[in-house]
Amino acid sequence: MTTHSQDSVLATIRAHHDQLGRTMADHSVTIARSVDRLMSPSARQEVLVAYCTEEVLPHAAAEEETLYRVAASRPETALLVRSMTREHVILRDLVGELEKAGTMGEIVSAAASLNALFQAHLEKENDVLLPALADAGVDLAGLLDGMHEILGEPAAEEGCGCGDCACGAAQDVQDGQDGQAAGGDVVGELDVRRVSHDQRHHQIFGTFRELPPGTAFVLVNDHDPKPLHHQFAADYPGEFTWDYVESGPDVWRVRIGRP
Repeated sequence: MTTHSQDSVLATIRAHHDQLGRTMADHSVTIARSVDRLMSPSARQEVLVAYCTEEVLPHAAAEEETLYRVAASRPETALLVRSMTREHVILRDLVGELEKAGTMGEIVSAAASLNALFQAHLEKENDVLLPALADAGVDLAGLLDGMHEILGEPAAEEGCGCGDCACGAAQDVQDGQDGQAAGGDVVGELDVRRVSHDQRHHQIFGTFRELPPGTAFVLVNDHDPKPLHHQFAADYPGEFTWDYVESGPDVWRVRIGRP
């Protein structure tokens, strides 16, 4: 397997990890935000449990059947993958705790614990396990062929049309990592400082909805738009990126993108 092919697969896996982690974080933030507003988080609780059941846990199971099975047979990664397999068990337990949680405090605590563990787990996979397997010469493309639970859904509509998510679309992700990968190519700037407050969110979300995948716009505001981030997390969990370009004291610029 060529280095280009190996790098493409690594970029694809990491891009899918980014999507999973971002969605998990958005759901967790939305649950906490509901409690801050003295609203019941039960509906968001059900959404997060469903997301974990349908996306996160199948992803973990697929990893155990492929990446972890190979890593367990190699001395340099055996101990690491034993620990990470244990984390999968804890993730499943935390999903169960979240599903059974009845009070606001229990729901927020379970969601926060689940999110914290998952983010740390993804970071170890991206920064330690995957590079170790690649350095050992493991054929990741062959090992993960057709494993959409790990690679994500094929990007046939936006990519080359081959239906293989480890091709050109993955290389685009990798090529963009040095710069605006998180927010995509900036297509314009939206300055809402002179827009009335009751119209700002309408214009911002309208601009976001018109963004093609892989692009972003820069929001210019006269205050920190942190409450806007909470609304994005509630309405578009895992479907947006948010990067501060400038943080006051008079002007805030945030690059908001569609992955």
